[in-house]
Amino acid sequence: MLGCVTRLRRLVRLLPLQTSLLLLFLFCTVSVFISAYFLYGVKRELEPSGGGVSGAEGASADSDDPRVTPSRLLPLRGVSGGPGVDPGGARTDPVVLVFVESQYSQLGQEIVAILESGRFRYRTEISPGKGDMPTLTDKERGRFTLVIYENILKYVNLDAWNRELLDKYCVEYGVGIIGFFKANENSLLSAQLKGFPLFLHSNLGLKDCTVNPKSPLLFITRSGQPLPGPLPGDDWTVFQSNHSTYEPVLLAKTQSAESIASMGQNAALLPSVVQDLGLHDGIQRVLFGNNLVFWLHKLVFVDAVAFLTGKRLSLSLERYILVDIDDIFVGKEGTRMKVPDVKALLETQRELRTHVPNFTFNLGFSGKFFHAGSDEEDLGDDLLLSYVNEFWWFPHMWSHMQPHLFHNQSVLAEQMLLNKKFAMEHGIPTNMGYAVAPHHSGVYPVHIQLYDAWKKVWGIKVTSTEEYPHLKPARFRRGFIHSGISVLPRQTCGLFTHTIFYKDYPGSPNELDKLINGGELFLTVLLNPISIFMTHLSNYGNDRLGLYTFKSLVMFVQTWTNLKMQTLPPVQLAQKYFSLFPSERDPLWQDPCEDKRHKDIWSKEKTCDRFPKLLVIGPQKTGTTALYLFLGMHPDLTSNYPSKETFEEIQFFNGHNYHRGIDWYMEYFPLPSNTSSDYYFEKSANYFDSEVAAQRAAALLPKAKIITILINPADRAYSWYQHQRAHDDPVALKYSFHDVITASHNAPVKLRVLQNRCLVPGWYAIHLERWLNYYHSSQLLVLDGQMLKTEPASIMDKIQKFLNLANIINYHKILAFDPKKGFWCQLLEGGKTKCLGKSKGRRYPDMDPESQAFLREYYRDHNIELSKLLYRMGQPLPSWLREELVHTR
Repeated sequence: MLGCVTRLRRLVRLLPLQTSLLLLFLFCTVSVFISAYFLYGVKRELEPSGGGVSGAEGASADSDDPRVTPSRLLPLRGVSGGPGVDPGGARTDPVVLVFVESQYSQLGQEIVAILESGRFRYRTEISPGKGDMPTLTDKERGRFTLVIYENILKYVNLDAWNRELLDKYCVEYGVGIIGFFKANENSLLSAQLKGFPLFLHSNLGLKDCTVNPKSPLLFITRSGQPLPGPLPGDDWTVFQSNHSTYEPVLLAKTQSAESIASMGQNAALLPSVVQDLGLHDGIQRVLFGNNLVFWLHKLVFVDAVAFLTGKRLSLSLERYILVDIDDIFVGKEGTRMKVPDVKALLETQRELRTHVPNFTFNLGFSGKFFHAGSDEEDLGDDLLLSYVNEFWWFPHMWSHMQPHLFHNQSVLAEQMLLNKKFAMEHGIPTNMGYAVAPHHSGVYPVHIQLYDAWKKVWGIKVTSTEEYPHLKPARFRRGFIHSGISVLPRQTCGLFTHTIFYKDYPGSPNELDKLINGGELFLTVLLNPISIFMTHLSNYGNDRLGLYTFKSLVMFVQTWTNLKMQTLPPVQLAQKYFSLFPSERDPLWQDPCEDKRHKDIWSKEKTCDRFPKLLVIGPQKTGTTALYLFLGMHPDLTSNYPSKETFEEIQFFNGHNYHRGIDWYMEYFPLPSNTSSDYYFEKSANYFDSEVAAQRAAALLPKAKIITILINPADRAYSWYQHQRAHDDPVALKYSFHDVITASHNAPVKLRVLQNRCLVPGWYAIHLERWLNYYHSSQLLVLDGQMLKTEPASIMDKIQKFLNLANIINYHKILAFDPKKGFWCQLLEGGKTKCLGKSKGRRYPDMDPESQAFLREYYRDHNIELSKLLYRMGQPLPSWLREELVHTR
């Protein structure tokens, strides 16, 4: 190699000067041509040749429309495959930042509703005209993967500091922006969007919308024939630009004949939604020229969220639908199916299978009502059973009774056995593993007798309800698993027992068509991977609205989306559902008395007055058992019955007991008396630092009062360690306290478990914040554990005031200090005392100085955060906390 270089140098020296200059000139000329090729030739290949609407000039030769151009995206820094994704993994949290005009703005609520339907996490902020932008990063990680502005002008008109801050964040982390422009009477008819090579033409009436087939945004949305007819409203905005960064997504014509002068005579189609490819400033955006009232905007919005987040916030194309026909033999004469109706049912099923693989109607039966119609309708029943193997079948109750009215499981089982006998006599399959209770009774709120009878008689594995956690809003319906039975969310489709004739549809037949064609029914399929639809026998006789609805729905979905619909049997459907949403396996029990519908289908033998109104949540080793004793001394306060396993604690909200259900929980409290002074409470000291207890407690007991006792977290940690030693914990006996609290991450697992139980409950501020996420600060009382130990009567006065008890007891007269025990006890007649057991008030050696120093430093920041939190809550600082804060200065 070195020899080649030497020979080349000699050759250059031998060349005459003129030859050297000529070679240099040729080299420069070739460089200029190569640069020009890459600057102009390749760049033109990578970018659209025309803007969103620029007339016929410069249009793509292979496009069907002169205003529809092929697109090439500018890859953003750190992005592969779209904004929000980078080759090394996501650098942003999958959270959407939504800037709304106000807490109650209509468009803002519609945006949030779609995000909630997709189960996408989000945070809303009131749009800052001037003011601080929320914190966008956490260390090196972005907190948001997408930004949405309800009013894009709030983004455009941000002050320079916040605008630069947000734009730098979007470029650095590959975050896109979605914005809406809704014109009003004060909007300029034509104006340039400040800071962008984009013009807006507003207050237009549009018609004949079409989807740009070249748009890279499209995923669920299918382009096809134009949507004929006017778009809703006359306040539309269209976009115009000659810059190659803008590409139309939706286009439409003006309703009137006039054209917009600046857009030229050839601008027949005007973009109402445009995509900013990021070629202007490195930020990709999608801009809407109206709100989300137009159904096609909702569809494109879902795709925009998916595209701008690199499919991180995206629904798949698979959709599973199951159509239940409830009460197939239950119906008044004149509303039931006749022979032609049954034939139409089977024919429609066959037709739908060409579009929806495995589509099968699922028929629910109550055998008592077989042959309960006219002669023609009874013939329809017979024909239906002759086609028994063509459909799927599931049982209701024999006499269509509501299960929650049966308090005896054996009586429920007898009703089910009658229905099962009917099924076997008529060849109806009994092994589908799916059942639906009349009026969803007993499914939720749970009537355990129903679940047990279902399993015993039918071997039921799956049911469905529209009641969990509530009927409305429908987007919050979820599934859960209880007692081995999977409960799936059920959806309505606009058809009810009284919707029999098309011309009599409530509000007009047009209302039903609107539900199907882009309305609520279409959105249910769009936003839910799995949909079980509830229909009724009466929807399939007479005008056969059930057949009309689902045939029309399937055609509409296939025309406007790329969704792939299919049907699965209920058991397989449940398996699919919980594979998609495994976090929903565990239920979240609600208060049945907070929802009238729930109360109506809840056993009359049950009462919400049996729930506690006070929870003492701990943490452990802070004096909760002493407080439990003192509370029980009050005549108006009643504790739970003791547990064989956990003594005075039920431990319902934090562990496996929760899955036994609220009936099991209520059994720990006595039936309420007729007096209004009954005030039930329970104490479970491990609720405090549980990650799930606060949410669960708030769902079932939203109005409860919460009491926590805090002592110095170092003392609490040491007390727990000594507690474990007293109970012969081998780890605590083997290691010193200092060894436990200073153990490294590589220490044995059992040692680290003990370390966590010593240290983690002392993160007081973190655990309190979790409870404050679900309870108002006025519902939570923080007690000074040191003061409870030295002045319990004063603490009890504070608690009685907090609980607003009618009868105020003077605890100074019923508590006495026991010098032998070293703590306060209940004072009995004759001067005797009733104290806690031997395990309480145990004395042990003082903590070693090294551990004291370690824990003071360990809890330093935690204690500072606790002081700030208590200040915000308006609660006084415990004496021990004031002392600790002095040492931190």
